[in-house]
Amino acid sequence: MSGPNTDYDPVEVTPLKSDEVDAMREAALAAIEAAGDLDELKRVRIEHTADRSPLALANREIGALPPQARKDAGMRVGQARGAVNQALAARQATLEVEHEARILVEESVDVTLPWDREPRGARHPLTTIQELVGDVFVAMGWEVAEGPEVEAEWLNFDALNLGPDHAARTMQDTFWLEPSDGGLVLRTHTSPVQARTMLTRTPPIYVICPGRVYRTDELDATHTPVFHQVEGLVIDRGITMAHLKGTLDHFAEAMFGQGITTRFRPSYFPFTEPSAEVDLVCFVCRGTGLNSAGDLDSCRTCKGEGWIEWGGCGVVNPRVLVACGIDPEEYTGFAFGMGLERTLMFRHGIEDMRDIVEGDVRFSLPFGTEI
Repeated sequence: MSGPNTDYDPVEVTPLKSDEVDAMREAALAAIEAAGDLDELKRVRIEHTADRSPLALANREIGALPPQARKDAGMRVGQARGAVNQALAARQATLEVEHEARILVEESVDVTLPWDREPRGARHPLTTIQELVGDVFVAMGWEVAEGPEVEAEWLNFDALNLGPDHAARTMQDTFWLEPSDGGLVLRTHTSPVQARTMLTRTPPIYVICPGRVYRTDELDATHTPVFHQVEGLVIDRGITMAHLKGTLDHFAEAMFGQGITTRFRPSYFPFTEPSAEVDLVCFVCRGTGLNSAGDLDSCRTCKGEGWIEWGGCGVVNPRVLVACGIDPEEYTGFAFGMGLERTLMFRHGIEDMRDIVEGDVRFSLPFGTEI
């Protein structure tokens, strides 16, 4: 019986010859080194390591060899494939670093360059002044209270001593929601928030109530059917008109500058007694009534009077306290209310209220993004 054929030479299989395997490896290494970016390297990887690559096809030929010849051929092809994979990994790492560095350069943005494509936005000045008012009173230890804009008739009128026959309830002053006998209105002031606060809290109470209100006014230079108010309410023991005066003087100075004070003129409001209109010292002529040239009665802002009407105020009517469950024998308080549009017009010399509500960014832009 004849023995095994020990004279069989495996390199006679052409793809497995040493020089052929070396040539495949060198071709792959050269292609890897020549790859200039990650996309090109991906193509080289497919060409030299995928199932139809020369080294992969050579690896398949090993199975056709007799057992004693497979070891050398397998080692030769395996070392070549390992060298190619190592080269691919090294080149991948290098190209990724280069890619990231190139992105940082090519996609960098110079934030100091002037903009010219889109106009800058601006927060609406009514928003910023409302926040400023809130900051003034929060710094004094007050709280900011809020309530719904669709309000119950009882809270908007009855709780505030506005009787069933009061003129403010008519369709000429109030937006009523359908059905008309449903008892719901678009609030005509932010005073219902004060009523809600008194109904849900125990004195002492120190709150301001900023927000949007609605009245059936025609839109013109000084009126709008939708506007903003800020109202203040204090309920505590021993509160007097003197506390109210000091509070409003501080508020006026915060809004219009140092030295601006207020004065009271007797008036009537159903929810306060006594009641007063609040006037400001003219922040242009500082109460002199003179213009910059010194001519008498010629200040354009106050028309020579030295004072400007700002809002209303007074001591909370005991009937309002009783309606909200507070004992008027133990507690007293004061309330005030000012229009934010009017305050904004005074602060910035705005002459036409329509400019505030028309939404033109050219109006809001000069106010910037103050917070």
